[in-house]
Amino acid sequence: MRGEPLDAETIVSATEEILRRHGPDKTTVLDVARQLGVSHGSVYRHFASKAALREAVIRRWLDQVRNELATVAHNSELPPAERLRALLTTMFATKWAKAREDPELFATFRVLAAEHSTVSAGHVGFLLAQLRDIIIDGVATGDLATGEPEVIARAVLNATSRFHDPTHAAEWHSPETEADSAAVVSLILDGLRAR
Repeated sequence: MRGEPLDAETIVSATEEILRRHGPDKTTVLDVARQLGVSHGSVYRHFASKAALREAVIRRWLDQVRNELATVAHNSELPPAERLRALLTTMFATKWAKAREDPELFATFRVLAAEHSTVSAGHVGFLLAQLRDIIIDGVATGDLATGEPEVIARAVLNATSRFHDPTHAAEWHSPETEADSAAVVSLILDGLRAR
């Protein structure tokens, strides 16, 4: 049995390791408890369900991405249109890298996204907020055409879903994906520019 106190962060780390080893379908709370040398009840004291535990893992995983995306989105050295291009291309590249380099956790993210979890909904909300902020800045500077920032942000996110939505992950291995994404981003920026 475990000697030191058990905390949520330790449980999340163990769960992440097991998810990488077994994938989301075969990972159980009992597996996590065994890994930690505790009873499954000890894990449940910190996380009410298997879903809550998976969400905690993915929340931590996405938090690492959020800092990078926020830095790009709020880079005041770039004009708004170029910030928008940089945010989208960084978002795509980050998702592609996660799918390629950490396929088991990405599979877990896909499961949660399909279940419309609070974590995936929060991630979409974060992305929409970053897009909205850039659009507001672009309208204020006269670089982007006027419009409803919330509506435009959602339209941009929807128009680019092929390059960031986990349901399209199988398509990201295509050699044309990078060129296709660049073409879509250029088309969006051209449509948003003030005339």
